[in-house]
Amino acid sequence: MNSLSGWIHTQAHTLNTVRLIYISDMSQITLIGEQLASVGMEFVYQGESSSCEGCPYRDQCLNLSDGVQYEVTAVREDAQLLECAVHENGVRAVEVEPTSVLANVDSQGAYAGSKVKLSGPCPHTECPSHPYCEPAGADFDTEYQIKSIEGEPPHDFCKLDRELTLVEFEPPSEWW
Repeated sequence: MNSLSGWIHTQAHTLNTVRLIYISDMSQITLIGEQLASVGMEFVYQGESSSCEGCPYRDQCLNLSDGVQYEVTAVREDAQLLECAVHENGVRAVEVEPTSVLANVDSQGAYAGSKVKLSGPCPHTECPSHPYCEPAGADFDTEYQIKSIEGEPPHDFCKLDRELTLVEFEPPSEWW
């Protein structure tokens, strides 16, 4: 269990009493743009911007894994809104968890619990399946574990003659 898991004691400044906050094993506290700071918001962390150089909040802000999709699970409303060179309205403390990704994979070997890679790039951006063939938060070189089978892809036929199944990948857990 890492230092962000379990019961954490915090000092309530106005009441001068100790309160307990429970953070799940998967939650991580980070800073994100004020406009993105709402429960349920999903985003793919893209890493450091050149504008981050010299920022005093770098350690609290740049603590996620590049290319991973996260969901905001709690917003620290009592936290201070901090100035930011990247986010126009500043940044706010939130709790995030890596989230699952929906993807199309090769039907052969696609079953819950199996490990697969994405089938490869697809140039057909107009296809209703394209967001699942090249999903945000997943890359072609990584092997993912299938959490569940979601069924048929949203397209009528694959223009690349691939036999695909829509699946949900397990959220990444090796960072926790």
